[in-house]
Amino acid sequence: MKLRSGYEGKKARVEMLPLIDVVFLLLVFFIYAMLSMVVQHGLKISLPTAQTAMTERNEAITITVNAENHLFFNGEEIAPEEVAERVLAERQEKPMPVLIEGDQRADLGVAIGLLDRLKKAGIEEVSFSCQKENP
Repeated sequence: MKLRSGYEGKKARVEMLPLIDVVFLLLVFFIYAMLSMVVQHGLKISLPTAQTAMTERNEAITITVNAENHLFFNGEEIAPEEVAERVLAERQEKPMPVLIEGDQRADLGVAIGLLDRLKKAGIEEVSFSCQKENP
């Protein structure tokens, strides 16, 4: 006696839900892999702390003074004499404020000299970056 299952006349189907799940997982994997390959071009500095520090995430021209008193303009090392002209050239394209990020071990004289050069060039929108002090 031959038993019938009822599926003899039906064709095989490709289910779409597991296929969509696999494609989604592959997409997530490749996005994560690409983000982990992005090189972060930041400078390692230790910002000073202040109790009245406020968080502002506006676009700005960044000048960094590291612990060895070297100046960096948007991540690129620069001589102190060239700072004002580079900032002026950058501000001609798009007027932005200047943000000075100074390592807490850097000399105050370097930051004051930098601020003086910027003021002589007519740049008034200058601020210093610091971290909020934890109570």
